[in-house]
Amino acid sequence: MTIVHPWQPIEIELTAATTAWANPYLDVDAWATFRHEDGTAIMRPAFWDGGNTWRVRFAPTKPGTWHYETASAPRDAGLAGHSATIDVAARPETVPGDTVFARHGFWTIDPGARTLRHADGTPAVMIGDTPWALPWRATRDACRTYAADRQAKGFNAALLMSVQPDRRAVGPDARGVRDGFAVGFTDLPDGRLTDLVPAYFQEVDVLAGILVDHGIVPVWQPVFHGYGWKGLGTAGPVIPADEYARYCRYLVARYGAQPAIWLVAADGDGLAPGVDPGGWEIERWDAYAHPTGIHYAPFHPTTAWHDRPWLDFQWCQTGHSGEHLPHRVTEMWHQVPPKAVANGEPTYEQIGRYPSATGWWQGHEAWMNLCAGATMGVVYGAGSLWQWRIDRDESHEAWACAAGADWRDALAFDGSRYVGAMAHILAGIDLRGMVPDTTHSVGRSALYRPGCLIVYLFEGGWVRASRHEEVPRRYRVFDAMTGDVTATGSVVVENGRAVPIETGAGPRVVIFSDA
Repeated sequence: MTIVHPWQPIEIELTAATTAWANPYLDVDAWATFRHEDGTAIMRPAFWDGGNTWRVRFAPTKPGTWHYETASAPRDAGLAGHSATIDVAARPETVPGDTVFARHGFWTIDPGARTLRHADGTPAVMIGDTPWALPWRATRDACRTYAADRQAKGFNAALLMSVQPDRRAVGPDARGVRDGFAVGFTDLPDGRLTDLVPAYFQEVDVLAGILVDHGIVPVWQPVFHGYGWKGLGTAGPVIPADEYARYCRYLVARYGAQPAIWLVAADGDGLAPGVDPGGWEIERWDAYAHPTGIHYAPFHPTTAWHDRPWLDFQWCQTGHSGEHLPHRVTEMWHQVPPKAVANGEPTYEQIGRYPSATGWWQGHEAWMNLCAGATMGVVYGAGSLWQWRIDRDESHEAWACAAGADWRDALAFDGSRYVGAMAHILAGIDLRGMVPDTTHSVGRSALYRPGCLIVYLFEGGWVRASRHEEVPRRYRVFDAMTGDVTATGSVVVENGRAVPIETGAGPRVVIFSDA
């Protein structure tokens, strides 16, 4: 018998009795309600998976006995009225292949909070990457290569376009071939989302599973609103609101019983017809309260639907001109009501005819954004990786890719190592309650809360704990490029002032902490 543990997804297959649906994806709603013996209830939507098959995916949140019952509208004898019990065993201390999400639960953001936490309260910080085109371009082997590299470097999230978004894009319906892309909706070129291709999503299931097994959270963007893949007219802005919202529900049904983030809109102004209805649909059906938010184009205000209860975070984008613009993050940080914030798209490494944002530029960008208030996390990107360029000669606009590089080349760009190193430096640090600060480090880029001060020194050198009575005495100095600890010690106070700490040459991070 298979032993089920908390946060381990299980799947229930249902077979519809009716065979006359004109469009099963649109014509039927099905769901299941799971009740724990203590009264806790979780409702999970079902999704159509081709033919007469519907599936419900559920991840129990605690050990004990769960009972479920299915329902549908219109009522169908094969979809509604099924019930059973599931016995969930307590998770052992160690389980082979466990990820942090199996041990601590999925990410969420509390109302009014600015940081991630796991379901059990364990704090988290996102170290994100942007392989946007992976779901419809990558093969399984390529996805494994990608996931292993990013896991080893410290990344724990991947921003994904769930379907190829350009209405005028043409190419083979295939992954891993020049100009090819797998098709999720056959009518997307018409600006519609009604003719869903189950086989497409069955393959995406496998790719998403590879990411999750490597501790990488898929960040699901339904249909892009800005440039898209090749700048050939994205469908996001023109899809009818009801179709966009229904697809958001489908993504919740299919991928919501595993770690996830929902990016309801991307690379636009956040005001396209389907965005607010999509956000509400996610709010209604996502019982696990995965983080939900919006990613903007560089030239739009980051304020759409800011007061909505479904919106947990706002992500700016600072374009691809190689400029450091951390003030964009600080502007979002000051918006009310408080939301989590991040720079969801800095300049991609080596993008354009004249490569920019290379190497340490990426590490500096990430630390500046974090200290500006991006305590949800940071995001990295590489030219030619984001569009999953199959080979070095595949045609893309020159400004949008890395010259002479395919996705494999881009995977090895140096900047990814520097951003990934942040995961090692911040391991065990609770960013909850931390605010951008200059008063405790003599004007340096920093985050502070009582009990912790994080200071970023882009050239190293000295740092002094001003207002030292409010700063923990113990500190660690990290090489920001490698994540290695280079020094530890305690603050020395002489004549009422903290003695400056010499950190050495090169980018450094100093963490003063009681923990």
